[in-house]
Amino acid sequence: MKSTETGALPAFELNGAKVYKSFLDKPAQIGLVEALREVAVQAPLFSPMTPYGRNMSVRMTSAGLYGWFSDRSGYRYTDKHPTGAAWPLIPDAALDVWRAVSASASEPECALVIFYGEGARMGLHRDCDEADFSQPVVSISLGDEGLFRIGGLKRGDKTRSHWLSSGDVLVLGGKARLAYHGIDRIRFGSSTLLKEGGRINLTLRVVD
Repeated sequence: MKSTETGALPAFELNGAKVYKSFLDKPAQIGLVEALREVAVQAPLFSPMTPYGRNMSVRMTSAGLYGWFSDRSGYRYTDKHPTGAAWPLIPDAALDVWRAVSASASEPECALVIFYGEGARMGLHRDCDEADFSQPVVSISLGDEGLFRIGGLKRGDKTRSHWLSSGDVLVLGGKARLAYHGIDRIRFGSSTLLKEGGRINLTLRVVD
């Protein structure tokens, strides 16, 4: 892992969110992907259903005390994978990123792993299923570039967009903690990190 002292670019703000470009160098990215593959062996990827009865275009899984889940009953955290198994532990490499950028004394209780294949996207939404909004959400990008869009506290607020590249880290905290945000599209094939292409977004959260 790089730090601002050893080569990563200083953070800049995007509608209040902090973006750390190239925070993870290539070896660190490869190591984190391998750790996430182990997570997916224990807790296989699945496509959640929204409360409106549609399957999401992304696939996901989780690690930690809790995993994020959705079905017709709504959005929520659960302590079990859909198979009934407990979620695996959060990889140490992900915890290292959290400790470096979150400015939090707490440890994350959920690492949500979202895989974007070709054509997948994530509409504007807020991360609001957690109990303490003073705790940030830390997002790590791996693989193909994703066009990240962020607005304000209202869905209709003006938005800004930025291409997130492999190794970038984004922190939603402070006034940006409850901002609407999403991924409009993936620049498929822009990275060689994942052999079959696609993008992994790993987000770390304090749930309770």
